[in-house]
Amino acid sequence: MGWVEDAPDLATLDAETAVKLNALVPMEVPVGTVLFSPGDAVKGYVIVLQGRVSVSLTGASGREMLLYAVTPGQSCIQSTLGLMGGEDYTAEAAADEDSRVVLMPKALFLQLLDDSPSFRTLVFAAFAGRMQTMMHLLERIAFQRVECRLAAHLLDRAEPCGQLTATHQELAIAVGSAREVISRRLDAWSRRGWVKTTRGKVQIIDMGALKSLSDEAM
Repeated sequence: MGWVEDAPDLATLDAETAVKLNALVPMEVPVGTVLFSPGDAVKGYVIVLQGRVSVSLTGASGREMLLYAVTPGQSCIQSTLGLMGGEDYTAEAAADEDSRVVLMPKALFLQLLDDSPSFRTLVFAAFAGRMQTMMHLLERIAFQRVECRLAAHLLDRAEPCGQLTATHQELAIAVGSAREVISRRLDAWSRRGWVKTTRGKVQIIDMGALKSLSDEAM
């Protein structure tokens, strides 16, 4: 047995494909490690086994925005597009936490895409799911108020105790806004008793208030 058998999302792969993938050695990626940057050539298909990798875009003004996060079972659309279309990366990927990943070389990826129906189905299903996520992101950025996006992000990323470890700048990147805007929203919510903020942390006090805000129609 190898790492493929420990990845539930790869359970549908045929035996021959699983053998080829098990020959690849997983890599331990410490938190903060940059996996790729804009302009880098796409070298392979990234499979996240453990942890979380965030992919973000930086505009000409220097403002960053989180495009998506790759967790076990999810795909990196930047890698898939680069491997199939030959384009370089346009965003940056960095590990949000200690992670374990496998890099499938481009030659093997393209070979399996041609020869393995089960692998092809898995790749395109993951690609379709990621594209749907991107469409939802565009919809939220275009039509949903920043406070609604912030409330939804806090609820999504908070630990069971209601606490989230993140700076105001990191929250701004995650919801596609500016740090100053996020700071003002959190200060207002703190005065209302919805949250409590300390350096690098947000504690949710009133889950119901944030849930109502996050559920507002776009």
